[in-house]
Amino acid sequence: MFAVIKTGGKQYRVAANDQFEIERLAGEAGDSVSFAEVLMVGSTIGAPFVAGATVVAEIVEQTRGKKVISFKKRRRQNSKRTRGHRQDLTLIRISEILTDGKAPSAKAARKEAAAEAPAAEAAEKPKRAAKPKAEAETAEAAPKRTRAKKAETENKDA
Repeated sequence: MFAVIKTGGKQYRVAANDQFEIERLAGEAGDSVSFAEVLMVGSTIGAPFVAGATVVAEIVEQTRGKKVISFKKRRRQNSKRTRGHRQDLTLIRISEILTDGKAPSAKAARKEAAAEAPAAEAAEKPKRAAKPKAEAETAEAAPKRTRAKKAETENKDA
C-alpha cells in the first residue's frame, strides 16, 4: 500500500520502509514523526486530506543538501554577485501507513513517547530571571556623544 503525504510545501509518494530526504523537521535521529496531512491512501483520495489516515516515520539522520551556487553577472558593467546556499534536510524512513484512526504500533509509540518526554521536562523547568542592572552600569551605558556633538561643545567652550 502507498500514500501521498504533504510536508515542507511538497508532496511525496511513500510506501512502508521507503527512505528519503525532506525539508528539516525538529527532532533527533531515532525519533518518531507522524504526518497527518495524508492526501491519498491506496485508491482513497482525500478532500483535501484522508480522514483518520496518518503516516508514521522514523528520523534516520539530520543532514544538509549539496551546495547551490547562484552567480549573476552583468556583462561589460564590471558587476557580478555570487551567493551560496545549503538546504537543511532530514532523512526519514517510513515505518507504517495507518488508516481509520488506528494508533501506531508499540515500537513506534515507544519512540514517539521517548521523543515527547524530554520536551515535557524542558517545558516544566523554570527559566532564569534576568539580573537587575546596577545604577552604575546604566550610567556607563548612557549614549556616547558623536564627533559632531563633541566638536560643537568644544567650539562653545572656546
